[in-house]
Amino acid sequence: MCEYPSQAVVVVLARVAVRFSIIAGGKHESQGLAWHAVASWTWDAQDETCGICRMPFDGCCPDCKLPGDDCPLIWGACNHSFHLHCILKWVNSQTSQAHCPMCRREWQFKE
Repeated sequence: MCEYPSQAVVVVLARVAVRFSIIAGGKHESQGLAWHAVASWTWDAQDETCGICRMPFDGCCPDCKLPGDDCPLIWGACNHSFHLHCILKWVNSQTSQAHCPMCRREWQFKE
């Protein structure tokens, strides 16, 4: 998920900057300074590691050779997340109905 300031936040920050300039006795003039938005990227998951293999999500699961080898993060209806290969192995290893390895609810892929 990409995190960056919403337009409303940017507007509020601009108003604060103008008010600070007025309070400090400065004139509100453009001095050629540019504002650069910076974004950060994070997993939208409760944990940083897969609950099955315990490897970090930004790495790769034990079945993959290199990070990014088509091993996406998969969420269940219960909001627990796992590497795709890990949860597929887990679901296929269950003799009866598959359950989430974290909360034991019936496993369903989140749509």
